[in-house]
Amino acid sequence: MLAIIQARMSSRRLPGKMLKPLAGIPMLKRVADRVGSAAGVTKVVLATSQDSSDDAIADYCTQTGITCHRGPLDDVAARFIGAARAETANAFVRITGDSPFIDPALIGHAVHLYASGDWDLVSNVLERSFPIGQSVEVLRLSAFEAAQAQISDPLHREHVTQYYYANPGKFRIQGFTGGDDAAAVQLSVDTPEDFAAAAVLIERSGGTPGGWRELAAIKRNLV
Repeated sequence: MLAIIQARMSSRRLPGKMLKPLAGIPMLKRVADRVGSAAGVTKVVLATSQDSSDDAIADYCTQTGITCHRGPLDDVAARFIGAARAETANAFVRITGDSPFIDPALIGHAVHLYASGDWDLVSNVLERSFPIGQSVEVLRLSAFEAAQAQISDPLHREHVTQYYYANPGKFRIQGFTGGDDAAAVQLSVDTPEDFAAAAVLIERSGGTPGGWRELAAIKRNLV
């Protein structure tokens, strides 16, 4: 299964965060390494924009051997379609670049669920129970293309799966939950404060962050 990480340098609240060293390692590498270790993931690629602001991401990918696909800055959906088509994938895992603690086990579970049924979308955010920064979605490309052809709202082109959740009757959707209400735990990196907290979390994890339950427990104790 192809995994596509969406990322850009022009974050409003923390510009340049994707290449900012998080406990000594660029955040993009932390995300890519965790995604790549998930069961069922055969390749990890990056979907960024053609804007000059993202040249640094493309250069980093070239230096580190990560396949990078570029598309419109303000049309994230087009980026995903372009990347999936270029990789001749029938389906893909969608991961956002602000998730340096994404749990490979969650990705593996989502890929397994997708393979076990006839789904257009497998998601763990249909009903939110996992921490922020642990979102995993597996999408059938043909259904994604058909959905995007019906969308005129630019917001749905940026937040590419909102249309699914707003129109569940149009799609075959399989959700899964964590069996624990951890939806308020912040494990993503959106702000300078999140970045600082993430560095502390890595330190408290002994430098090697574990799964989402372990990280959520540590984070709760830090608050």
